[in-house]
Amino acid sequence: MGERLPLAALTDSFPVLAQSINGAPLVYLDNAATTQMPLAVMAAMREFESRDRANIHRGVHTLSQRATDDFEAARERLKAYIGAGAQHELVFTSGTTEALNTIAQGLSLAGHGPAVLKTGDEIIVSGLEHHANLVPWQLAARRCGATLRVLMPDAEGRLHIDALERLLGSRTRVFAVTACANATGERPPFEAMLALAKQAGALTVLDAAQAVSHEALDISALECDFVAFSGHKMYGPMGIGALAGRRSALDKLVPLRLGGDMVEWVTLERAEFAGLPARLEGGTPNVGGAVGMAAAADFIDGLGRAAVDAHVTALRAHAVKSLAALGGVTVIAPHAETSAIAAFVTGDVHPHDLGTLLDERGIAVRTGHHCAQPLIDHLGLGPTTRASFAVYNTHDDVERLAAGVARALEVLR
Repeated sequence: MGERLPLAALTDSFPVLAQSINGAPLVYLDNAATTQMPLAVMAAMREFESRDRANIHRGVHTLSQRATDDFEAARERLKAYIGAGAQHELVFTSGTTEALNTIAQGLSLAGHGPAVLKTGDEIIVSGLEHHANLVPWQLAARRCGATLRVLMPDAEGRLHIDALERLLGSRTRVFAVTACANATGERPPFEAMLALAKQAGALTVLDAAQAVSHEALDISALECDFVAFSGHKMYGPMGIGALAGRRSALDKLVPLRLGGDMVEWVTLERAEFAGLPARLEGGTPNVGGAVGMAAAADFIDGLGRAAVDAHVTALRAHAVKSLAALGGVTVIAPHAETSAIAAFVTGDVHPHDLGTLLDERGIAVRTGHHCAQPLIDHLGLGPTTRASFAVYNTHDDVERLAAGVARALEVLR
């Protein structure tokens, strides 16, 4: 499956991978946290910074006009990447976390009128969520007097449609769910769940951070009011992300960043906010980051998302099989086949010790609770080790991971 990608050329496109760590060639398997950046993205950002760098929307000079064109072209490119239609808009943020906070706070704060969320309303989140799609909703519920309800997964980490049906009611105002659990790789049936919640009258929120690098998202085909994702998880720069969604839903959000470029007019007594997307983009944006994020979308689509998805899911399947064959290793959610994430526990061996010994062999993995402590606690497994795969990883990398885990367990036991 993975043979469709030009792996040797891909590796050469990522200069960070050419180094050795502790005398061993680097095997980078922490892609669910941050993917590496290819030369094509670096070149696009360097071109902007060396030719067009200027503040946008505010200048009549040539550089400002070029920078504005670059920024708006990046917006349109990313809208196309996620299948946005005429009814959608895309707002640049610093990443998924800011995007989700913008939704939760924007619905629970009063603006020119009362907050959308109010006492007696209900917010449903899933038990798979990253803290960024849980903690903002906890605060929003406390702020406005709403009730936070949790769609819990089963003992294997799966979400079920019938469980959501039982939670939905006449007071449900928001349903928020991940497209892929960052701690386990579980891909819930979010398409059907979003449709069910929308039918019940709820605003729907999708955290697409772990899906955006390989799964073809088409928000025009989803009952999705808001979708959030990050550049640094799709081979783009850090510090840039997006909040996209239906204009009618985005218009409900109270702006959180107040200042330049998000106002239509200002007096000493009051201000009138600008229309979308400017209303939610107060301050000088990360224009170079937006250019880089759009270049990352070009990079992924140049490879073909079907080929990328097939490659990373094949690596995940290989890792699950190899790790499960080791004595004392339990792979979490082995059934989650459409994922690039393989998380596991090693009984009496602490993940931090395991991760340290793997690093001594040049293998970079993530250990701990992965900013999803309620899910890890629910599964009753304690902190885990997580390997996650990208286009530049190979089946040899998986073999090195399995051999490294086996050797580390020998040493630690």
